Amino acid sequence: MSTVDPMPPVMLTERHDGWVLLTLNRPDKRNALSIELRDAITDELRALADDDAVNGVAITGAGGTFSGGWDLKEFDLAATDPDLGRQIWRSADEFHHTLLTFPLPLVAAVDGPALAGAFDLAVCCDVRLASSTARFAHPEFIWADLLYSPLEAIVGGAVARDLLLTGREIGAAAALRVGLVSEVVEPEQLSEALHVVMGRIASAPRDALRRTKAKAIRRAAIDLVETLALCPSAPRRP
Repeated sequence: MSTVDPMPPVMLTERHDGWVLLTLNRPDKRNALSIELRDAITDELRALADDDAVNGVAITGAGGTFSGGWDLKEFDLAATDPDLGRQIWRSADEFHHTLLTFPLPLVAAVDGPALAGAFDLAVCCDVRLASSTARFAHPEFIWADLLYSPLEAIVGGAVARDLLLTGREIGAAAALRVGLVSEVVEPEQLSEALHVVMGRIASAPRDALRRTKAKAIRRAAIDLVETLALCPSAPRRP
């Protein structure tokens, strides 16, 4: 009797002392951010926000790729399925809001490409570490609206406009120069560097971390808005 191997989970959760590592686990799809994967991240972060044993969360990707961005096959299907289209945007709105309002430190460990929506995922974290193979870009700038204010808050208006209005790709060294990432290491050293950073976060008082993060969230002035309105003065999507 033949058996069918179960599909692997789209996200892996690994607990450490005082922190949790979430790994995007669709390496055969370049860790594309499908509805299922975005919702898995959203649900896990919401649960971890109230976990007294957790001081911070790290996010990385499996297979030498952070993520190639959203799963474009879902957009193709949504062209003839309005319900799927609404589901895509509901998932996106909840995903970005959960990331931007998560009450504890979020750290992205970026190995390989972080493109389009995955660039946004990294930007929505508080700290970004990169391997020397990391690269960031918004290739979808030729056909889609882009998130602006979270990137501007990190690198300033001049760099944000450059990257978002030209779609220019930058590698790890350039990302370090403009302040997009705080550290660049070789790929085989990324896990060790992440453990060092998360160890520092885990050693801090949880209440103090939450108070500092709350100040950062207030300063960002990001309310519960739709994905494409992630600039405080932007109009809401129709």
